[in-house]
Order: sequence, then C-alpha cells, then structure tokens
Amino acid sequence: MNTDSSAARRARLAGLTASTAVLALFTAACGGTGGGSTSAPKNFSYLTVNENATVKTALGTLSKGACADENKALPLKVESVPQTGLDQKLQLLAGQNALPVQFAAGNAPALTDKLYKSGKIADLEKELDKLGVLDQIQPGAISTIKALYGGKMEVLPYEYNIEGIFYNKKIFAKDGITEPGTWAELTAAAAKLETKGVQPFSASGQQGWPLTRLISGYLYRSLGPDALQAVKDGKAKLTDPPYVKAAQEIADLGKKGYFGKGVGSIDYDTAINQFLTGKAAMFYMGSWALTNIADKKANTVGADNIGFMPFPAVSGGKGSIDQYPSNVGLGITLGKNIDAKTGDWVTCIAKNYGSTALKDQGSISGFKTNSEVKDANAVAGKVRRTISDSQQNVLWFEALFSTKATTVSQTNAASLVNGTMSPQQFMQTVQDALKSE
Repeated sequence: MNTDSSAARRARLAGLTASTAVLALFTAACGGTGGGSTSAPKNFSYLTVNENATVKTALGTLSKGACADENKALPLKVESVPQTGLDQKLQLLAGQNALPVQFAAGNAPALTDKLYKSGKIADLEKELDKLGVLDQIQPGAISTIKALYGGKMEVLPYEYNIEGIFYNKKIFAKDGITEPGTWAELTAAAAKLETKGVQPFSASGQQGWPLTRLISGYLYRSLGPDALQAVKDGKAKLTDPPYVKAAQEIADLGKKGYFGKGVGSIDYDTAINQFLTGKAAMFYMGSWALTNIADKKANTVGADNIGFMPFPAVSGGKGSIDQYPSNVGLGITLGKNIDAKTGDWVTCIAKNYGSTALKDQGSISGFKTNSEVKDANAVAGKVRRTISDSQQNVLWFEALFSTKATTVSQTNAASLVNGTMSPQQFMQTVQDALKSE
C-alpha cells in the first residue's frame, strides 16, 4: 500500500523487522481484549507515511471546508513516519495502547489482520453501518478490502486503484509502436525502444514492489486469477516451474537493461520523475499515479501524451487482460474506540472525501463522489471508466503473504532484476519465508 511521494504506496520494507523487545511488547499487549486507549481523544490524530501526501492533503482541505465543524470539535493532527518504519511504529504504539484515532495500516495485510484480531482496530463495516454511511463506500472497494482481510472490512478505501502500464504516447508514435496487447509485443516494443536509445521502463528497485508487481502480473495472465491464492492454500509453491518462469521473464527485462542503470537505487519519486519527464517510455503503476500526472509542474510530458493499458496477455495463458490488479492503496484504519466526535469526523469523510480528493488531486477513492467532478484529463477518464467496467479484479504479488515474506520479496526484488540473484533463488527465498510463519 499505499500503496501514496506524492503517491508511493508500499515502500521497500528492508529494516522493518522489529527488535525482540518490541515484538514481545506487541505480543503481550495483544493478548487481551482491549483496543487502544479508552479515554476520549483530544485530537483527530492521524498517523501516515512520508511518501503519501494525498490523503493528508485531502483531510486538510476537509478540515477547513466541509468538515470544519468536526475539526473544531476534534482538531485534525497529523504525524508522518517513513513507510519503511511504519510497521515497527504501529507495533510500538499497539504495545503501549497508544494507537492514534486513525492510522495507515501495516505494509502487509497480515499485520493489520493481527491488530484487528487483537482488538486494536474497529470493525469498519459495522461502525459505518451504525453511522449510516456504509452506502457511501463503493461496493467494489468493499469487495477488494474483504478479499485482502479475510472477509472483514478492516481499512477505509481512501484510494481505490487499479494497476496497469502508463505509457508515453508521443514516444510510442515517434518510434512506430502501437499499444502492446501481448507479452511478446511488449518485450518487442521494449527491445525497439532500447535500440532507439529510449529507456523502456521506469521502476523503483529501492521500494521493490514495483518490480514484484510485474511478476504477479505475468502469473495472473499465465496461470489465471487464482495463481497466488493457490500458493496461500498450499496447492502450489513459488518454486514450481510456472512460477519461476514468471520471475525469469521479469529478470530478463533487467538483464537486457530495460529498467536503465542502477534500478536498485531508484526510489519511487525518482522513478515517476523519469517517466513524467520523458526519460522512460513506460511505467507500471496504480491509478494513484494520476495525482502525479495531473501535476503540470512535475509532468513535463503532458497528461494528453500519457496512455494507460492493462498488463498484456500471455500466449496460451489462463488469465484475461480485463482482470486488473486492484487495491485500496496503503489502507487507512481506525482504532477500536470510536466516540461521538470521531464518528462525526468519519461521517463527514464518508460523504465528502471522494469528491474532494478527485476534484483537488485527481485521486480516485473507494468513497462515492456526491458532486459532479470533471476528470482532470483524458487518461484519468479512461482509468475511471475502466474501474467502473471492471468485472473481476486480482490482487498483487505480496497481498496474501505474511509480513516476513513481504519484506523478503520486496527487499530482494532489485537483486532479481540486476542479476545478483537468480529467479530460482528469488522464488525459493520468498517461499522459505512463507513457510517460516
């Protein structure tokens, strides 16, 4: 999560493993049935990550506008931490019964689910229904959340994203490339761009997840939408030949230089800057990137010159290109105790966030838009239509992984594409992490 940067969602998780003392404190605190401080909050406290300015900005706008009365009664107070330190921060606060009113959920759904089961997080479906605003959430967003969190609504959809490949239409046209529909066509286009001196893809190896998303994209197209559920259920292993092949295909992109030089040191902001300034032709990312695309100062390519396409089909594969990976970004959740003032804030957010974020930042959320908002540009309109038309969505590579396996996967992704770790080694390492928890 975010996935939010302007919009980095799930930053690289290296260094997230908490100390033994922290984990012991967390485990002890979660042994009971309590859920955070029982005293009434003095602020509408919100813990977010440095890389995500979208939600923070929209909440700030609401606090001065549609939710001004709620903010006067319970002032918005924002704290930010690096996304790589989020999980450890949450574990510390949970162990101290000091979680804020609202906070960015863990980098892996597994941590959020642990907090929920220990009584630290509210049952949001129940709470929103009680407040009379459950109908303000898009059904598809609720479905995606429940798919991630074992049938429970444990986070709010401040973002509702589909993923695909953004591409530079001007570069494509100049080099005679049409929108690729198959993996073979995509790799042929990348080879042509490389010979023309154009970097085919921009990606953040430092964060890791933009690379592993490509692995799951290939898996869903080749093996079908249940490819990673089968791993979770023990019906398949990441070390099985079809899974290793997916890792091999992405490793080959790196071997051929299609991600440019030093991909392992490229962070999210640098990666999106490469694309928006015309230094790379393609950028696999979620629809949260529309916020960056709408930024006229950052986007020197111009929004009119950016297209959006699904991850291409794999010849003979069981998946379909209309099965878009979907997520709710870096999920935001609420502590267990929701008092009247907190409830007023949540009600106001449910009714106004969707329109505010879309109007001001071009950000698509899982909240309904209760006022007509014109799309910022053509690519934003295409993405919104695609979201509305999408009938079956899939998740991402680490969506069903444990926290440890998520860390291992994203930490080693750069090694996979720079050739210091073989596809077999990469998949074996992640599989071992899955087995150890």
